[in-house]
Parts: sequence; structure tokens; C-alpha cells
Amino acid sequence: MPDPGSPGFSARLIAWQQSHGRNTLPWQNTRDPYAIWVSEIMLQQTQVSAVIPYYQRFMSRFPHTAALAGADEDEVLRLWSGLGYYSRARNLHWAAQLVMQVHGGLFPQDFEAIQALPGIGRSTAAAIAAFAYRERRAILDGNVKRVFARFFGIDGWPGQPAVEKRLWKLAENLLPESDIDIYTQGLMDLGATLCTRRNPACGDCPLGEGCIARCDKRTAQLPTPKPRKALPERKTVMLLLLNGNEVMLEKRPPTGIWGGLWSLPETMPDEDAQQVAQQRFGLATEIMPPLPPMTHAFTHFRLQITPQPLRLIRQLPQARQPGVVWLDREDAIGAALPSPIRKLLNSLI
Repeated sequence: MPDPGSPGFSARLIAWQQSHGRNTLPWQNTRDPYAIWVSEIMLQQTQVSAVIPYYQRFMSRFPHTAALAGADEDEVLRLWSGLGYYSRARNLHWAAQLVMQVHGGLFPQDFEAIQALPGIGRSTAAAIAAFAYRERRAILDGNVKRVFARFFGIDGWPGQPAVEKRLWKLAENLLPESDIDIYTQGLMDLGATLCTRRNPACGDCPLGEGCIARCDKRTAQLPTPKPRKALPERKTVMLLLLNGNEVMLEKRPPTGIWGGLWSLPETMPDEDAQQVAQQRFGLATEIMPPLPPMTHAFTHFRLQITPQPLRLIRQLPQARQPGVVWLDREDAIGAALPSPIRKLLNSLI
């Protein structure tokens, strides 16, 4: 195994990043911890190309911590809508409020204080500390795990505690004494642009022949994939309640799947959709043919959605509709919706 303490690893990576790495992304060339924090949260489990337009819109509306902390959660979620993993947005909003309340509006510099904020783990806190404060901290996101597993020939799924512990030790031992921000960006860039999951560009890698996976022709096998399980499937019926050009949206609970977003009311496949509309919302409706089912994959399960349109006939005297809103379909599309719901509404226009 290559010597993890060798200065050659970090020195070559730093030199490569300065010449060939990404240096013009919207969140680069700043020491503003707020801007760096927002970008790091958005980049969790999301590719750079998808993040850029969301980041630009988000920062235009919320240019600093106070603006984000004072915003309504609906607006935060609306600007996040389509980016997925919505707990990130809720945690970002909550953390901004804590920064205002606990830290006087100044993003903390202390590493433990950064990591204590909602939604910030060890690696994200380290990235913020390295980029904003040039603090010598190790990161270990998915791209970095792949680089280390290949270069050092580490078998085993990186999510296993023993393997992850070994990777963290490597990450700590490889830290250079200076240029920590450039080195950190270099690790991210290498994993994202050259040492990719499929078809890595080994011939362009600055780490060269020292990579065990390259020498042993094992880049397709490392890192070891997560043991695969068949995703369980759940079924739901979503009520598409229509009144002319308006559609009814229901606010989802603040936690759980799509927490805090606006969506369509749900019911079980064996329930009578018209009865549900009447009992839950006090609506007399006319049933329409169901639309084609949709499938949406979450991390832990696959959701089969059957959209069931219902045309409003009248609101009954006992109508009670807390937590719902009727919106023109085009306005509804601009609300804080889960991606499959927006896709469904777009298909109706």
C-alpha cells in the first residue's frame, strides 16, 4: 500500500487542482462561510450541474443568514423544490435561525459549533472549515471515499463502520500542512471529474501509477458496492381534486417524506376516493378515469402513485379544509411541490 503519510499524494493533488481543477463555480473564490455552507448542503448527494441553478436562485433570494432565517419555510421549500432530500432545506432554515439566535448572526468558526448545527455532519463541517477558515480538517464524502478506496486498494463497502473508520484515518493522515482549501477542492474535483464511478479517466489522473486499483485493473470493483436489497414497493392513490382550472393541494406534515411540502391528498388503493373527499374535506365530487400510474424511487422504497382525478360538484355544508389550498394549476406548479407532483400537474396543462 502507498504510504499515506507521503507528501507526494497531497502535493500532486494540489498542483493538479490549481492547473486543471474547478475554480469558477458560483460558490468558489469566497471566504463567506454562509455561501460555502449553502453550497455544501446543496451538494450533499447531488451533482454540481444540478446544484448550480438552484444555488444561484437561492442566494439571490437569501444572500445572507438573516434573510434565510427570517424567511417563511414555504418559500425556502419552494426554492428547493426539485432538488430532493428536503430535510436538507428544513435543516438549513432551522440552522440559520440558530445562527441568529445563538451566535448573534455570525456563522460560527469553532469546528464543534459548526458540526452542532442541524444538517451538518463531520465531513460537511470540515469542508466549511477548510474553505472558509483554512482550518486543517479532513473531509470524507462519497467522491473522496471512492478515490481513497481505489488508490489504496481498500476492499469492503465504505458504509461499513470498520471500512469507514479506516478511510477516516487515511483522510486525517493525508492532510497537507498548508493549502488545505486547495487540497480539499482537489479531492472533490478528482472524484467528480476523473475518478468517476464508471469509466474513470485513469490516464489523466495526477496520482499516476501509485493507484492500486489502476495497477491491478480493479477500478470497476472498487469501491466495493453496497450490498443490494430489493427495494420494497408501496402503493398510494393521490386525489387530483379539480374545480375548473384550480387544483387542491394539501400541506404535508413537517417531518417525514416530503415534509412541509404541498402535495396531493393521499388515500389507500382500497379506499373509495369519493368518500375520502367527502369525509376529509367535505367535498361532493364526480369521479373521473384514473391517470396512468407513476413510480418514484426513494432511498429505501419505491412508491407507485395512481393519480385519481375528481371533479368538484359542490362543497357540503360541513366542509372543513384545514391545511389545504385551492390554486390555479399554473400557480400550483410554482408552489413547493415534490418533483413527481409537479411533473403530474405539468402534464395537465
